[in-house]
Order: sequence, then structure tokens, then C-alpha cells
Amino acid sequence: MDDIIFDDSQQSTSTTSSSTPLNQTNASEIFISQGESRRNSLALEDDLSNFDQLTLSAADALKSKLTDMDDFTFKRKRSVGNRLFSRTDTPKKRSNLEGGYVSTSLRKHNDEEFDGDVTEWTMEGTGSRVAYDDFTTIDWIHDFAKERARQKRLHQQKGIRGRLNILFDAMEGWIVVLVVGIASGILAGIIDITSDWLSDLKEGYCETAFYLNRRFCCLGYDDEQDECREWITWNSALQARSVAAEFWTNYLFYIIFSTLFATTAAYLVKTYSPYSAGSGIPEIKTILGGFVIRKFLGWWTLVIKGIGVCLVAASSLCLGKEGPLVHLACCCGNIIPRIFPKFRYNEAKKREVLSAAAAAGISVAFGAPIGGVLFSLEEVSYYFPFRTMWRSFFCAMVAAVSLAFMNPFRTGKLVLFQVVYDRDWHAFELFFFALLGVMGGLYGALFIRMNLKIAAFRQDSWLRFFSVHEVVFMSVLTSIVSYLNIFMRVNPSELVANLFRECVGGDYHNLCNHVNHWKPTLLLLIASILKFFFTAFTFGLKVPAGVWLPSMAIGACFGRAVGLTVHAWHMYNPNFWLFASCAPEGRCITPGMYAMVGAAATFGGISRMTVSLVVIMFELTGALTYVLPIMITVMISKWVGDAFDKEGISDGWIRMSEYPFLDTKEEYVYNTLASQVMTRVDDLIVITATGHTLDSLEKLLNSVDYKGFPVVHNAKDMLLTGYISRSELRYAIDKAKKKPGILLSSPCYFSGNLPILDDSIFIDFKPWMDQTPITVSHKFPMEMVIELFKKMGLRYTLVTKKGQLLGLITKKDVLRHLSIMYDPNSSEDDLQENLMMLPERRMSSFVGDFGID
Repeated sequence: MDDIIFDDSQQSTSTTSSSTPLNQTNASEIFISQGESRRNSLALEDDLSNFDQLTLSAADALKSKLTDMDDFTFKRKRSVGNRLFSRTDTPKKRSNLEGGYVSTSLRKHNDEEFDGDVTEWTMEGTGSRVAYDDFTTIDWIHDFAKERARQKRLHQQKGIRGRLNILFDAMEGWIVVLVVGIASGILAGIIDITSDWLSDLKEGYCETAFYLNRRFCCLGYDDEQDECREWITWNSALQARSVAAEFWTNYLFYIIFSTLFATTAAYLVKTYSPYSAGSGIPEIKTILGGFVIRKFLGWWTLVIKGIGVCLVAASSLCLGKEGPLVHLACCCGNIIPRIFPKFRYNEAKKREVLSAAAAAGISVAFGAPIGGVLFSLEEVSYYFPFRTMWRSFFCAMVAAVSLAFMNPFRTGKLVLFQVVYDRDWHAFELFFFALLGVMGGLYGALFIRMNLKIAAFRQDSWLRFFSVHEVVFMSVLTSIVSYLNIFMRVNPSELVANLFRECVGGDYHNLCNHVNHWKPTLLLLIASILKFFFTAFTFGLKVPAGVWLPSMAIGACFGRAVGLTVHAWHMYNPNFWLFASCAPEGRCITPGMYAMVGAAATFGGISRMTVSLVVIMFELTGALTYVLPIMITVMISKWVGDAFDKEGISDGWIRMSEYPFLDTKEEYVYNTLASQVMTRVDDLIVITATGHTLDSLEKLLNSVDYKGFPVVHNAKDMLLTGYISRSELRYAIDKAKKKPGILLSSPCYFSGNLPILDDSIFIDFKPWMDQTPITVSHKFPMEMVIELFKKMGLRYTLVTKKGQLLGLITKKDVLRHLSIMYDPNSSEDDLQENLMMLPERRMSSFVGDFGID
């Protein structure tokens, strides 16, 4: 190992052998430990990743002008006598912040530049922080420490005012989730009404009130298709007289409006809010896991995605609005808490509100508030304490009540495809339900693989430069094909609602034709196959897109076809032994229930959800008797899907996008030690606790791009003192340079044990350093290290041996290691070779789209 010593007094760099004693008396010396392979730039995750790779990173959070705040300590050296009689080196002058938050003038960049009283974080040991940069990971431990300090200051207040402040603080969380739930319900109602009107506009308009959709225009009619005279189709408006003219007129308007809606949505997304594309579920899972993606849950995303999802749902594209509704609810959960400093300046607390918002999104998407809470717990939330469960329950309930108050369908239903069955199921039908479960698992496995391959090809090819053109092409193609099949022509919500219905009160798309039942069965099978391919190609376009409802529509088509087939079998062979349990009179088979079970199978196959999915489907039907068939189908669907690949569609997109998400539900068992995965100290930049000036530290920041530096006592013993990230160090240096009397040659320290120097002003950076970083032994098993990262939300952990720094393990190191360990194409020799590779080579093999932190 070579040690490079930067000596500011000589303004030169010299290289010495590791066996050569280091000059520890030089006050301007920085110890930097490097390996011989330092020529290649490292791409470390967390606090060591390269800033240049953050292509979409926000502006520098450290450029704001700060006034009247001592966020680090200035000390004047005392004489030897004074130091001998001094009980402590605690500085007399500390931060003059009040209430834990800085003034508005300090937040010209990211709402907060500094997060509270320095003394509080010094007592906690986690150090002070500046605002999180874009595409970085939050520090859960620090945010929890900050909340504890805030609660401590709050409960120290005396008198009636103090009691009122404590009461209001306890109410803030409930007020926030109340408003988020109301906003989510109202927003979902507006989207339902608007998308239905735009969808019906493809076929005609209301003569008496153009702004009404077909359902509202024809209220009071028993049969809308035959008797509603207020609804004017386009062939009637243009007075087409022949059958051919009527067909081609309606066909042309269907294609034109479908393409117009999809193109408008794509243009809005590309021009104003690229984050509005997709469902948003993978990113929400990543954000709830502690990653920061600024503007993803902002105002522009809320507005553009709200408009875009109405347009996409009304177009002919095989996409839904359920996933985007969760994204929109989380946007509300991010914007509304900004009013309250308790959530605005604490990213960990904000994620508790986002978990509740995700539950509200599912509540309004499927009319399932309890299922929404379970979805938030099972699928998206990384940190879900007991209080968050209650607030999620309350938020989901309020959202459902708000949507019911709006009554967007004028039927009293929260969603269009809510049904109630009055028939029981028979034991012999379990075989067909299991068959639907197998089909759902196969569908999920095949769909996920095909969709991810198409998305990867789209990202790496010239198609990524023509996102709007691709949407236009897919919209025209889908419109041309869909219009020819009635089960593809209608929007997914109406299709699923019709497929779930029993044959009572009317015939829906010829589904109740018992004489010629083979025709609708064949059309259903064709629709399910075509929808599968169209959805696989369409999901991933740069438009707001959900995949859950299209998958349910595919499963419902297949399930209804199976139900019609079994029903026809019973009609023609009522005395067959399989139907012995059927009553002699009346219907034995309910094809609509087969459609519901098929929808649950494909939904489970693509999402790999279990408990929450069963509860969602139960809330859709309201019948406890159908829980067992749904449970059996969902479990078989998951087993079959997991036999091919255990990740759902959201997890697949997270992996493809290379987001730093560590799944808390996974269990990892293998024999690897922390020392085999860590980045060795030879390949890190380590700074000593003493011997620096402002100029030398600034030169260090300008010469390297790492996002953090371990701090050791000195270069000889390598005893770990703490860890300071690049953003805090840069912030403190810039603030110090603005103080009067501070020169570039002013000494800086990261330790309270200061050497005795002359009487001069020096700067203590210790409050900005994490003085209690999480450390593990070099013999600590990696599976336990992973548990630490999952349970504590760590960004990094330092590896030591008897207090001496040996290396660093970041979240990205863990993710890279897991990707290699669980790669089916990796052999045992490949794994051993990876463990022996140089850190530079290993790190460069797992770099995300945004230079993941």
C-alpha cells in the first residue's frame, strides 16, 4: 500500500512507502490511503458514488446564502494552564437556532438546508445534516434522532401553551391523513367521471348536454342501447344511411379520438412532466425504501398525470388507471404535509404519510379500503409501525367515503366492476378454479419476462428518442384491431364489470346467449390473447399507465370463457356425475364468478400479492363465501409464477431501472463474510481527525468526487472516529469561508482531543460528522449485514477490527453482491472470482441510471 501525503506548506505531493513513519506534527497534513489501482475512478454507492453520474441531480444545495447562524463551532485556543483546569472541551458558542428549524432565508434550495440545533445532533451522535440531494438515500437513523430531539424540545415547554402545542403535534398526523384521504377520493371521482366521458366520446355525444357521458345522459332509461334518444352516435350525427357507411363512420371516429387522446397524453408527459409516465408503483416502493427522487411526487406530476391518466384510460391503449391512482394519492401525501414542519423537514416521517396515501390510492382504485391498508403493508411500505397502520386505515376509509360521496357512477358503487353474487359454488368447481390459477401464474411469468425485454430494448434502441411517435403508432394499431372485437372495444372497467355480471336483467355483449354460446366464448379467447400482447408492448410507453386492470380484464375474459364452457357442458349433460351436486332446476354454474376468479388469478400472477389481493377481491364482491376459491386460485397463481421467477412486475421494473431497493420480504442465506464484500481501506479516501485547513479540505473535495469520507484518529493506528459525507463537509466549508476572521489557512478539526497549538481561531467540524456510525466486525456474516441494512435502513456500514478501520460496505455493494449471488447464470467459480476482484472492477458492474446513491 502506498500512502500519499498532501502537504500544503510545500504545495506538493510526495509518495512514501507504507513502512515509512508519517509526519504527524504537520498541522496541514491530510492522510489519504489508496491502492495501486487508484487510476480508475470508483463508482461507490451511498456516500462514495460519483456525482457526475447524477445526470438529473438537483442544483447544489450548498450555494444558498446563510445568515446569522453558527452551524459549526469557532474556538480560540486556550493556554496550557486553562486547558489543564478545564473540565471539558465543550465549546461555549453553539447554534442559536430555535425550535429546531432554520429561517426561511436558509432554504432557497430544497426547502431545508439545515435540520436543527447542532447540540441536539451532537448529543445523539449522528451529526448534523444538510438537505438530501436528488437521487440519494435518506439517513433513517439520523431522521429518527432528529424526531426524538424535536419531541424532547416540545415536551420541555411549560404552561398551557406547551400543552396545546403537544396536543396539536399529536393531531398533526391525523389532520394530514384526513386531508390526503379527502383529496384522493375527490381526485379519483373526477378522474372516473372525466375518463368515462372521454371514452364515450369515441362513440358519440349527448345531445342535451355535451359534457355528460352516456351513463349520465341516459339516466332513467331501462335499456340505454335501444331507447336513449338523447345519445347521438357519430353515424347519426353525420346522417350515414347505409350499414357500411355507419360502420366506417363509427370506426373512423373511434380511431381518431383514441389516437388524439393517447397522443395528447404522450405530449404532455414528454413536455412538462417525464415523471408522469408509467404506473409509478416501482418508484413509490423505492421512495418508501428511503430513496429521494425530487419532483416525482410534486405539483407538476400531480397535474400532468391526473390529466394524462384520463386521456389514456379513454384511449384504446390496453392500459388502466389503478396504478396511477396510487401515484396520484402519494403526490397528495407529499404535497399536503409540506404545511407542517413536523413532516416537511423529516423524510422518515414523511414516508409514514406516503404509506397511508398508498393505502388511500388502492382504496379509491378498487373500492377496497381494508385491501389498501394490507397493500401498503405487504407491497410498498419499507417502514410500517403500528401508528402508520392506524393512520393508513383512517386515510383509506376517508378516501372511500369521499369517493362514495361523489358517487361518480350514480350507482352507489365505488368502482364500476363491484358485483354481488347470490349463488354458492360447488366443490367440483375447485378443479376449474385451480386451472385458472395455473393460467394466472403462467400469464404473470410470461408477461413479466416479455414486458421487461421489450422495455429494455426500448431503452437501448432508437425508440427512446421517438416516444410520442411510438405512442401514436401503438394507439392507431390498437384502435384498428380493438374495434373489430366488442370485448376489446369497450374500456377495461366496463369490460370487467360486464364479465363479472350474472345473466339477470339483460344481456351484456351477447354473454347470456345460451343457444349460440360458442361465439362469445371464441371472441373472449381471442380478446384475452390479443390483449396480452398489446398490454405487454404498451406498458412502458411514455404515458401514465397501469397494468393491473388490463391484467384483470385478460383474466376475466379467459375465466368467463371457461365458465361459459362449463355451463354449456352442464346444459348438454346435466346428468353427468360431475354435476351430481347441482340442483335439478335452476342454474348450476355462474360464469361471472369464473371471470372474477380468473381476474384474481392474473392479478396475482403479475403482482405476486397474496393477502391484500384476496381482501381486495373480497371487498369487490362483498361475499364471504367466495373467499376460499379466491384464496386457492391466488396461491396457485403465485406458486406457478414463483416457479419461473419470484419477482412481480413492480420488482422487475425496479431491478431493470437499477433503483437502490432492498426487499425486506426476501431472505438471503449464504456463507460470505463482510470482509469479502467490503471496499477495502486501501481503496478508500480516509481523512484524519486533525491536521487540516480550509484550503486543504477544499482541495480534497475538488480533487475527488466521492460523497463521503471515513474519519480516523490518525494515519498510524487507523482508529475509527466517525464519518462525514461530502455534502455536509462542503456546506460547512462554504459557511466558514463567509465568517469574518476565517482564512483559508485556518486549522480545522474533526475531534475534541485537539493538539496544543498557538493562540488562534480554529474550526470544529465535529458537529457535522456522524460520530456514531454503524460498524461491524470483519468476520460478521453478510446475511446479518443485509439484515442490518433492511431493518435499520442503513446507507453504509464501516467494517472494523478492534476499532481499526478495514473497509466500507454501502447499500450498492450489497445490491451488487446479491445480484451476483442470485444470478442463475453464475457458477461457483464466478462467485469466487467476483469476491477476489478489485473493488474498482466490481463497482463499475452495478451502476444505476442515475448514479445511484
